[in-house]
Amino acid sequence: MTSSPAVVALGRGDCLTDQAIAPQSTAHVHPVPARVAPLTPPPLLGTAVLECHPLPLSEQILQFAQQALARGCCQIGIVPLFLLPGVHVLEDIPAEVAIARTQLNFSLDCKIYPYVGSHPNLADLLRRPDGSPLGEPSTAWILVSHGSRRPGGNAPVEAIARTINAHPAYWSIAPSLEDRILELEAQGYRDITVVPYFLFPGGITDAIAQSLGAIAQRYPHLSLHSTAPLGTTEALADLVADLIID
Repeated sequence: MTSSPAVVALGRGDCLTDQAIAPQSTAHVHPVPARVAPLTPPPLLGTAVLECHPLPLSEQILQFAQQALARGCCQIGIVPLFLLPGVHVLEDIPAEVAIARTQLNFSLDCKIYPYVGSHPNLADLLRRPDGSPLGEPSTAWILVSHGSRRPGGNAPVEAIARTINAHPAYWSIAPSLEDRILELEAQGYRDITVVPYFLFPGGITDAIAQSLGAIAQRYPHLSLHSTAPLGTTEALADLVADLIID
């Protein structure tokens, strides 16, 4: 066996319909692991998704393990491409990895790296619409994420919001995006920018954009803007590489 690593970038997956597996389910995951290629020795790279795939994650890991063994790797590293330590990160992924471990070759270990949202420099990736870093805002800024009902589950979002001088809002729990906008309006703000706290575009980010458009129609005196999700950038891929190297 060699010390050559084998790395799987693990995303959630994106189902476009309830009846079919979206062929795009791994499209946003693929560009990320390519940036860890400069590691020495070069790693074996792969992708997997937790949802919207014909195979469960454990089976995807086992398929990748066959490639890793043929390459002479002694370990598979799973990098969760998730921003928050929710159910997927804390329960679903470890459970699937545990299933895979029961069937892995005894000489091949499987390690779960920290999720990408835990990287201390992640806030640096959030940008204004012109591409410049967030900081002291000239307008009001709202950081909107999915939201968690788990105790303490939204603490990371609130911490990121404080770092970039933004106000947190959530898609699935209070305060909602509209409630936060109205709160800022009551404070005298008329120019508000929404920052979606999501790695990649998907159904929720589309719904947020539609909701923001509807809110803009209801409150035409407000100037409402939105930035894009973090996206498959070199900066994001570099953070993934940092987690692997560390």
